[in-house]
Amino acid sequence: MPSFESVSFPGVNGTTLAGTLDVPDGGARAWAVFCHGFTLGKNSAAASRISKALAGHGIGVLRYDAAGLGGSTGDWEDGSFSTKVADVRSACAFLAGSGRPVSLLIGHSLGGAAVLAAASEVDGLDAVVTIAAPFSPSHVLHLFESELDRIREQGSASVDLGGGELEIRRHLIEDLRSHDLTDSIRELHLPLLVMHSPTDNTVGIDNASEIFRTARHPRNFISLEGSDHLMVERAQTSRAAAIIAAWAGTYLDLPADA
Repeated sequence: MPSFESVSFPGVNGTTLAGTLDVPDGGARAWAVFCHGFTLGKNSAAASRISKALAGHGIGVLRYDAAGLGGSTGDWEDGSFSTKVADVRSACAFLAGSGRPVSLLIGHSLGGAAVLAAASEVDGLDAVVTIAAPFSPSHVLHLFESELDRIREQGSASVDLGGGELEIRRHLIEDLRSHDLTDSIRELHLPLLVMHSPTDNTVGIDNASEIFRTARHPRNFISLEGSDHLMVERAQTSRAAAIIAAWAGTYLDLPADA
């Protein structure tokens, strides 16, 4: 039965990020890093359940909280898409430094965009998976579109993002708008699995189409019928993990039933 370890490692700007290692019984045959969505955290349904299920398939996973969320230090409002990308690299460096080089990057929602941006700078990486990811990081701005003018004029505003109010600062908006992932996706040169629900009302499936069209082979697309954006149902995350494990078996030298 898979086990877990609580870990911490340095993030950017002096932060310490809290993580959980989901460890397969008997040891991992490969290691992955899971990057959560915009404000979700390592214990969100998608991050925790998919990571635990992958451990059952022989793939160890590090999931972690962004700065200012969960057990991580720092202030969330100081972060940006750039820091999210940098923290993916920090997580990979932490695992590699402990003798567990990362073979697979997985990102959910904005975390999917982050792993696409970070992948080229992760040594030894074999494959990338995006789940419900936007093609453009700036897509997330629609979540607080009515506050954009106020943030631009005043420098910041408190915004209710569903799980409580968070402060959105002008630098976050500017940073999100400054990133174009087209070249990162086109020049990935790694196997890419794009997973998305056709009924995702938060990040439309047209985003997956754009990612898939921009990427080069080897690339695969899986439609997550019946899933919502947050993947709150256990059946959704179990299915996603089984698909990832089977697909990754081709590229990580893992049998489908590892």
